[in-house]
Amino acid sequence: MAHMKPLPKESTPELADDFAIFEQILGFVPNSLLTMQRRPAMVRGFGELTKAVMDPNGDVNLGFMRLIAHFSSRAAGCQYCEAHSLVAAKIHGVSQDKLDAIWEYQSSDLYTDAERVALDYALAAGSVPNAVDADLMARMTQHWSDDQIVQILGAVCLYGFLNRWNDSMATDLETSPHEMAERVLASGGWDGGKHV
Repeated sequence: MAHMKPLPKESTPELADDFAIFEQILGFVPNSLLTMQRRPAMVRGFGELTKAVMDPNGDVNLGFMRLIAHFSSRAAGCQYCEAHSLVAAKIHGVSQDKLDAIWEYQSSDLYTDAERVALDYALAAGSVPNAVDADLMARMTQHWSDDQIVQILGAVCLYGFLNRWNDSMATDLETSPHEMAERVLASGGWDGGKHV
């Protein structure tokens, strides 16, 4: 059960455009933002950062950026964000087959070598203490440009904020992310934790 009740999205009408950003990403306004709207400037600021990091004109596929978010959230242990990022990945073009193989990303033919190293990077960058080292960076630069690495790290950092927010608030998980996580993540030990 959440530590703080989300407010209805109509509680702050001036955030309608900001909420629309997340409806495009997820298909709904997440409970995290419905709680955060008690400080409207935080929602607006987070929306701006989200648009900058998840830039459709960036050099990294937006669906894959959501997989980066998933792996960094896995490292942080935020089961809410693990589930949300998979829903967003599917909305942004990642196939269900690829999502279903997420636990086997190191060996599945559905993942490229470039994707594997980037997902390793997301796990390392999302860990505390941070586990990115010179060897991992060397592997990254074999597959990704500096601009792409900056964009990838932006997704890790964006979700770092959300990981701490949702785990501290014990944000209740919505239906569609819960169903996706049950399908894809339960076999690897995901149970929803404090979010169900």
